[in-house]
Amino acid sequence: MPAMIGNVTQARYDEIVTECRKLLQEHARIQFRMGEWALKIEPMRPYGGAHPALSEEMVTVSQALAMFAEDIGAAATTVKKWRWVASRWPREHRRVDASFTVHTILAEIPDAQQRFAAIAQPPLIARTGERRWSPDDARRRVGNRVARPESVEEKVVAVHDLVRDEKVASRVAADLLRRPDVAFKAMSETTVQEKVMAAQELVRDEEVASQIATNLLRRPEVAARAMTDSTARHQVNRAQVDRSRQGAEVVRQRTPALQQVQHTAEFLDLVGACAQFVASAGRIVPGLRGQNYTDDEKATVQRNVARVRAAADWIEGAVATGQVTPEEGLARLLRGE
Repeated sequence: MPAMIGNVTQARYDEIVTECRKLLQEHARIQFRMGEWALKIEPMRPYGGAHPALSEEMVTVSQALAMFAEDIGAAATTVKKWRWVASRWPREHRRVDASFTVHTILAEIPDAQQRFAAIAQPPLIARTGERRWSPDDARRRVGNRVARPESVEEKVVAVHDLVRDEKVASRVAADLLRRPDVAFKAMSETTVQEKVMAAQELVRDEEVASQIATNLLRRPEVAARAMTDSTARHQVNRAQVDRSRQGAEVVRQRTPALQQVQHTAEFLDLVGACAQFVASAGRIVPGLRGQNYTDDEKATVQRNVARVRAAADWIEGAVATGQVTPEEGLARLLRGE
């Protein structure tokens, strides 16, 4: 069965593309011809310098072009664009296989020789294996934002254009921080992109999402709103803990003497945590006298007491055996599941 593209076969699609390219070539020829006629009416003039005084019968460049546009039924801005593009591309330097749009974009290259050399070297289209200019390739050549971003940098720029509004930026930042890997990378990012169509579609790539999340969180209003999302806040806190743990591990590896110091500190922390719990219980429990609790409240206390017992058993086992990783059942209990 022949390959289908939309509702047509590959062969029919190729025929349509060939026909449309011919039409675009004719369209470009017409636009260039219109621009040449506009140049006949009003040749390009150098910027600055003295201009001859106008008599009452003479009209300005803008007036002449506006009159020409009205008489042929086109917009004045369109006529001015045709005129400018035609002035940038003498006939011998135009490419039949490049659209008028491509000529318009590459016309922004200031130096004429560089401009003519650029259009004579079309890029390779990886999908088709042919060398041909596309509007986005022309935009990349002159440093403009592309319509269909492909690289990480281009996607970052496109997303930043979409999240200028603080409410949109806050929502995007919160959604991105729900991804653990993105939250972790965002916490370790130290550089800012100058410019980083739908945001969620563009940030499926983890690297793009990390850069966007990092840049958005540098905006105080965005960070404040994003942190109202409990899941995003949890992922950020977890990322910070993981980042600190990695940093501490690096320090321990580089400084063996710190291992004993850390052992002592962890021992003191453990004893202190136990003492703090006992002290808190001794302060709170006597005040419960005379209190009446509902069945739900009693069940809640019982669940939490079970977690405390499980944690105490875990501590005792870790000290006795050195096994600090909790079993799956214990882990779920400690998480409150």
